[in-house]
Amino acid sequence: MTALRIPADLLPSDGRFGCGPAKIRDASVAALAGRGAALLGTSHRQAPVRNLVASVRSRLAELFAVPDGYEVVLGNGGSTTFWDVAVSSLVERQSAHASFGEFSAKFAAAAAAAPFLAEPTVTTAPVGAVALPEAVAGADVYAWAHNETSTGALAPVRRIEGADEGALVVVDGTSAAGGVAVDVSATDVYYFAPQKSLGSEGGLWIALLSPAALERVGRIAASDRWIPESLSLQVALTNSRLDQTLNTPALATLFLLEDQLGWLLDQGGLAFAARRTADSASRIYPWADASPYAVPFVTAPAYRSPVVATIDFEGVDAKVIAATLRANGVVDTEPYRKLGRNQLRIGMFPNVEPDDVSRLTRCVDWVIERLG
Repeated sequence: MTALRIPADLLPSDGRFGCGPAKIRDASVAALAGRGAALLGTSHRQAPVRNLVASVRSRLAELFAVPDGYEVVLGNGGSTTFWDVAVSSLVERQSAHASFGEFSAKFAAAAAAAPFLAEPTVTTAPVGAVALPEAVAGADVYAWAHNETSTGALAPVRRIEGADEGALVVVDGTSAAGGVAVDVSATDVYYFAPQKSLGSEGGLWIALLSPAALERVGRIAASDRWIPESLSLQVALTNSRLDQTLNTPALATLFLLEDQLGWLLDQGGLAFAARRTADSASRIYPWADASPYAVPFVTAPAYRSPVVATIDFEGVDAKVIAATLRANGVVDTEPYRKLGRNQLRIGMFPNVEPDDVSRLTRCVDWVIERLG
């Protein structure tokens, strides 16, 4: 069935709907090949690259309206690395987690594996639903994902009522950051990687740290806990204040990130990005709700992500739909590999044109009609 040729007038103008790495704007790639080319292959300890890092930090602070006293910290590796950084440098004795998908579960597992920490408490919800950590005496970190990339479930970002005084709120914003409105002041650590809404490549983690988090980092670093240098948030903080990273970063990642931040800010910042992703969401979820063969996987409308839509199918093989779309240049609509559902997963980050989301739904209808 992948031999089906979708009419050209139905196809999206750009067929990239992946959830990570996600679509990068052509203008960013052209800028990298142009003015960015002089940076590639140069020292990250020298002024040109350090100025680039300084611009990234400044633009991130502006985009997220970072409160006074917060700092923007960068480090080598992605969000997966940051889970180990957080376990090493943020959790003092015990953490409390919400687990409602693959990535929120992985952070909880990383904390459980640390021999120097107490067993974490984990509040769970079925995939496709949302949970927040329950307040528990003794927990000094509360952690969950803003947007569970594996399922397309969007969780609230807020303080945990009843938490011990001084407990930190640590939120994984990887697939939400730059595409969903957030009040950073409701967190002590809002961390993410740039390969989704922030229109770049992977290999970098970014964290927005509150004064309380900065104090915690310093106190743990001064303790007798052994922390590998690459997992030390204090080391990353020290380097970030010098507008550099501990090890050589991917300069193309930094350049693309800085360019994307400039574009978002020029368009109106986070408010613009949130409106744009909400526009895309307003096209795919009503379509699925009205469809005889499709249904949103996240059943509660309030928790449906504006940046990652997961759509279940009934009576038709979603793998065949995805393969047919791919054969026609519409790529990366396959579901998260470990979820094992008959569904498509659609990235709707700010770089995706909302009109292309509408075109995608028409392509799916066209394919299903011909699958019989």
